[in-house]
Amino acid sequence: QVQLVESGGGLVQAGGSLRLSCAASGRTFSNYAMGWFRQAPGKEREFVAAISWIITNTAYAASVKGRFTISRDNARNTVYLQMNSLKPEDTAVYYCAADPSGYYGGSAKEYDYWGQGTQVTVSS
Repeated sequence: QVQLVESGGGLVQAGGSLRLSCAASGRTFSNYAMGWFRQAPGKEREFVAAISWIITNTAYAASVKGRFTISRDNARNTVYLQMNSLKPEDTAVYYCAADPSGYYGGSAKEYDYWGQGTQVTVSS
C-alpha cells in the first residue's frame, strides 16, 4: 500500500508560481512512477505531468509544457510540481498518483494510488 499526501496548493494571481508537493509512504517509492492530474469544476480529471522512477523520464500535457516541471526526491519519498506562469485556467484540484508498474503516461486508470488532492486557484 502507498499513501499519498499533497500540499502546497493555494490562491495565486495570474502569472505567479506555486510548488506542489506529494509525500508518499512506503519503502518502495523509488520504484514507482508518479503523476499529477487535475480536475476543474464540471470537468473530467486530466493529466498534467508524470515522472518515471528513472528521474530523467518525464511527460507533460501540452497545456502545461514549458510552464510546469515535475521532479522527485526518492530520498525524501516526495514528488514535486513546480508551476510557473500560472493562468486562471490552471484552477483545479490537483491530485498526485502512483503506479508501481512504472507507467508514467497520461491515463488515469493506469495509476493505482491517489492522494486526496490540493486546491489551486489562480485569479485573473
